[in-house]
Amino acid sequence: MRLTTSRYCVMLIVQFGLLFADISVNCFSDFARKSSVVQLLLFIIQDVCLIFALISLVLSFFSTYAFQAGLLELLYDRFRATIVISITYLILTITLHSWSLSERWEHPLEHIWPDGLIWLYVTQRLLAVLYYYLYKRSMLRISDPRFYEDFDWVKHQRGVS
Repeated sequence: MRLTTSRYCVMLIVQFGLLFADISVNCFSDFARKSSVVQLLLFIIQDVCLIFALISLVLSFFSTYAFQAGLLELLYDRFRATIVISITYLILTITLHSWSLSERWEHPLEHIWPDGLIWLYVTQRLLAVLYYYLYKRSMLRISDPRFYEDFDWVKHQRGVS
């Protein structure tokens, strides 16, 4: 299979774009508090970008030679943290969005922050930093040509000669 860098570039640009959209909404969604509908729209965009980011990462796994040869365990071992953190971050983000909108829908400019919502907000923001790091690292690692070539390096990794 002949590899081209344009294949990697397109996927990396899409994944970085989705990551940038998520960071932007996390940073600037509080500026849209005056209108609950605008904030709802921003949250939907962020959630859709997170889902597409997870799908694009999984599609990158599917196109590897290791996946096509049935070595799912190898991919899972290398990218387990990213998969778990991505799913956890998605769940926390959707939960935060729905809770904060339900609390502030009628009075968007009031300061309504129950203790649980503060805890969820801080946890989601802290997990976001870990998600950004792991997702970016995984994007760059999955574009390694070794995942798309023959298995000499896999034999070396597994200790088989």
